[in-house]
Amino acid sequence: MERKTKQAIIGTSIALLIIFIIIIASVMKSLTPSKEVIALDEYYKVSDKEVLIILQDKIYDKKGLLADGQIYLDYDTVVKTFNKRFHWDGFENILSYTTPTEVIKAEVGSREYFVNKNKKEADKIIVKTEGEQVYVSIDFVKQYTDLDYEFYEEPNRAVIEYKTGDYLYTTVKKTTQLRIEPSIKSKILKQLEADTKLLYVDTSEVVKKGFSKVMTEDGIIGYVKNKNIRESYYETIESDYVAPEYTHISKKGAINLVWHQVTNRDANNGLLNLLEKTKSVTTVSPTWFKVENNDGNISSLASETYVERAHSKGIEVWALVDDFNPEVNMLEVLSYTSKREKLINELLAEVIKYNIDGINIDFERISAEAGGYYIQFIRELSVKCRNNDIVLSIDNYVPAEYSAYYDRGEQGIVADYVIIMAYDEHHGNSEVSGSVSSIGFVEQAIKRTLEMVPKERIIMGIPFYTRLWKEVQENGEIKVTSEALGMSSGIDALERNDVEPVWDKEAGQYYGEYQIDDATYKIWLEEDESIEAKLKLIDQADLAGIAGWKLGLEKESVWNIIQKYIN
Repeated sequence: MERKTKQAIIGTSIALLIIFIIIIASVMKSLTPSKEVIALDEYYKVSDKEVLIILQDKIYDKKGLLADGQIYLDYDTVVKTFNKRFHWDGFENILSYTTPTEVIKAEVGSREYFVNKNKKEADKIIVKTEGEQVYVSIDFVKQYTDLDYEFYEEPNRAVIEYKTGDYLYTTVKKTTQLRIEPSIKSKILKQLEADTKLLYVDTSEVVKKGFSKVMTEDGIIGYVKNKNIRESYYETIESDYVAPEYTHISKKGAINLVWHQVTNRDANNGLLNLLEKTKSVTTVSPTWFKVENNDGNISSLASETYVERAHSKGIEVWALVDDFNPEVNMLEVLSYTSKREKLINELLAEVIKYNIDGINIDFERISAEAGGYYIQFIRELSVKCRNNDIVLSIDNYVPAEYSAYYDRGEQGIVADYVIIMAYDEHHGNSEVSGSVSSIGFVEQAIKRTLEMVPKERIIMGIPFYTRLWKEVQENGEIKVTSEALGMSSGIDALERNDVEPVWDKEAGQYYGEYQIDDATYKIWLEEDESIEAKLKLIDQADLAGIAGWKLGLEKESVWNIIQKYIN
């Protein structure tokens, strides 16, 4: 019995020893770092024709193209990440770029490009296409963009710096490993020598595991043990890139512009009579030009005599061009480089021929699909205007999310004046009656525009008209129609019906209504007090001036009010 007990004790001891050895071996194995190295080209999986793109400290989800020793970036990345002023015309296969004074154009597959009318040649092909995918040479992008890059091989990768600022760095204490995951059992991406400089990619992700996520200067991102790196420090990434300066024509004093609706050549003769009762008018904008067809031609009612008469009174002429012709597809016109160029050249030819001071763009039918082409048109037109000392002003709806594609911020950079039409709050197609331009509507117009455009380039459009609304009940529903009336005609409508208007504080206007038969008529008047309320807001915001629609609809007395604020 004693012998069996001893044997059992010995057996148990041996078993415990084996278990202990196994545990120790297991612990030792778990504490032994993996020495397995993964090849970078296997990890990143980049073909010979591709380039891995590292944006600052992040691996980008799209790869670049490598051809003839040149890196190409896809067009969408170029405009969305680096420089929105590049523009691709997929119909005529032309890449365009605008500076304040130049329009640069390059055709697909060519090293040649044009700067205005001067031909130049790049070292490599500027723009390539693979099917519908467009690629742009990174060196061509760099010519006009605040970015720098380094190219590395095995695998092909480009580390692109395009953001300045303070970044957190560290250096390696002693030889260590950069691993795929925050674990010593993870595969090794790269052996790091002492003093290797590392950029922190994420300072919080793996603190508890004793690792930091970092990137080497050649763009390899992985994890390094904290005990093997030194104390972190900040370093500032700076740029010597000098952004192009957009100069603007800025008139002395406030702008007091009036739009003059000209529907035929005879209407030009009425200018002096219309101006006779005005005060402090600095600028008149006749509706002379229209986009005539899908080729970019314009029709013109321009008159040399008209310009001379305006100039004789010290008044500038900013001729208006509109897109109101329903037979014209503005997407068709603006999406072709050649058609945009034709439209611009025809406008400039008329302006120069008739000694016109400025162009007023009134394109109100631009669709969201055409938005990018419209802004490119504005950029290209601004170059021609700037080079010829022609004022460029652009009419806009009150800023709203649905019309954000008009990009008023970009307009404020490239154009001289951004005009906001602070009216048509309720318009001819509105389903409910209401003010054409309530004080709250104007206040929001000013506030929203100032978020995008400098005050010295904002002109606020005000109405010299109102709407008489007619409400009739039909089949249990109220049918609403309206007609536009000049300021005096609106007041006369109430007087004819013995209505004493009351001040609507919320609208900042006098309001009146009356009944005729089964119809209810409503009107929010524009007159001296309502105009003054708007002018006070414009004055407080210190904007560049006002624009009135339209000359001839205003009360004579309103000019005394305007003169107090715009002089």
